[in-house]
Amino acid sequence: GLSIQECCRRTGKDPFTFMRDLLVEEKNRVGMITFMMKEENLKRILAHPLVCVGCDGAAIAPYGPLGKGKPHPRHYGTFPRVLGKYVREEKILPLEKMIHKITAKAAEKFGLDKRGRLEPGYYADVVVFDPTRVIDKATWTNPHQYPEGINHVFVNGVQVIENGEHTGRLPGRVLRKVSASE
Repeated sequence: GLSIQECCRRTGKDPFTFMRDLLVEEKNRVGMITFMMKEENLKRILAHPLVCVGCDGAAIAPYGPLGKGKPHPRHYGTFPRVLGKYVREEKILPLEKMIHKITAKAAEKFGLDKRGRLEPGYYADVVVFDPTRVIDKATWTNPHQYPEGINHVFVNGVQVIENGEHTGRLPGRVLRKVSASE
């Protein structure tokens, strides 16, 4: 959770020596987080009509074996951040347009059949949130934090988050694009 600069300051090593020693000590099992985009570019991209919103985070949890390490805060916070910061606070798009980018548009782009819409015959994947409170809480130093303002989550119609707490139910599965031959 520290920058290379901070690690060098604490150890008294130059960046090359610090990184070399870290890679040797950790047997090359080292991850890092970099900042690659300016905020104004991100806002312009999010507002573009052809863009859908997604996250490339892995399966994680704030407990058990999936709760180890320091993952990127986006694992817990991508969508709450988009809804809280960019929709509510910055007003780059109306809520309903951003919801479409996060749900139906993303499901269509990735070929996820019967997902992303509240329609008969579709899977009931539903997030109930308070648009006046939803925001990410995960940080670089404490990334395993659920967002604020999400009260209920249903996966395939089964409640997995109730009043902000995990129910222990696990009705989901890995989704893959449906090809024309399937």
